[in-house]
Amino acid sequence: MNKQGLLTVGCLLAVVILIIAAAGCAGVSSRHPVEALAASEAVNEDGATQDESKTAGIRRDVLISASQAPRAPSISEGTWINSAPLDLKSLRGRVVIVDFWTFGCYNCRNTLPTLKSWHAKYFERGLTIIGVHSPESDHEKSLDNVRRAVSEQKILYPVVTDNNFETWRAYGIGAWPTTVILDKEGRVRFTHIGEGRYEEMENVIRKLLAEEGKTAEANSAPGEPKGLSMSDKIVKTDEEWRRQLTPEQYYVTRERNRETF
Repeated sequence: MNKQGLLTVGCLLAVVILIIAAAGCAGVSSRHPVEALAASEAVNEDGATQDESKTAGIRRDVLISASQAPRAPSISEGTWINSAPLDLKSLRGRVVIVDFWTFGCYNCRNTLPTLKSWHAKYFERGLTIIGVHSPESDHEKSLDNVRRAVSEQKILYPVVTDNNFETWRAYGIGAWPTTVILDKEGRVRFTHIGEGRYEEMENVIRKLLAEEGKTAEANSAPGEPKGLSMSDKIVKTDEEWRRQLTPEQYYVTRERNRETF
């Protein structure tokens, strides 16, 4: 067979392989709650697996003004770890990070040290982090496996399962990990997909904590300064801390006098 014949056969084989691969991807995506994610996945510059069709409409890496920021969707029902069930309405007056992750995602694991440090640094100053665990595989759907991963990674902030991808879809997410930062009024002010931009996001957190939201003003006693200084700590009684923290968190931060928040 001459050189041109070999080239023709090679091209035909390549086409057949592509057709088979496409059929296989279509089978996976039809079972996945996020349509066509497996079939069209790509890796962006920040190291996040994403479906461009689902992330194209999200304004990311920009601090959106309060007047233009959309109201954040509610967190759908799931199993909560490290916390009693939370809802965004009850968290008004606090800055909230909604972090979409799954424990089998390498890029998600790379973001955990930063998220944990923010929890330790800003929890008492008015920040709540909620890890929304949206599984990529059947193995990651197991509640026991999620609990084990949370324990092994020493995650102290609340985590909620999202096995049906209801919260994922409500927020229009298309990539692991995605970090969404809400202001004190529950508005989406900043979204980042993938790793990195930690300093930028921390600056956003500090700015939003310093903002004077309506809820923050309403919760301030007459004559008290509005807003929250970055050097301030939230003063609570032991009973209030017991209601807000898990027994493990209370033991570490209060009984052992090793405050990490």
